[in-house]
Amino acid sequence: MVTTTLSNFRAHQSKVLDAAQRAPVEILSRGSRRRAVVVSPEFFDRALQALEDQADAQGAADARREGGSISHEELMAELGL
Repeated sequence: MVTTTLSNFRAHQSKVLDAAQRAPVEILSRGSRRRAVVVSPEFFDRALQALEDQADAQGAADARREGGSISHEELMAELGL
């Protein structure tokens, strides 16, 4: 991961944003305090999708652990079909 200072980000925003298209850029202030990480929109979308997929997988695993079953007729009635 590329690292830059907050003051360098302020002075060279365009260059930092260009760099973030290739790899995440960590922005630090006061020496080592992490303030932000700038990523490309594509990276952000992939990361968000991965988190959503993980939550879906966890929900499915939780549902399987709950056990129990429902008949086709009960499901249709519950869905109003």
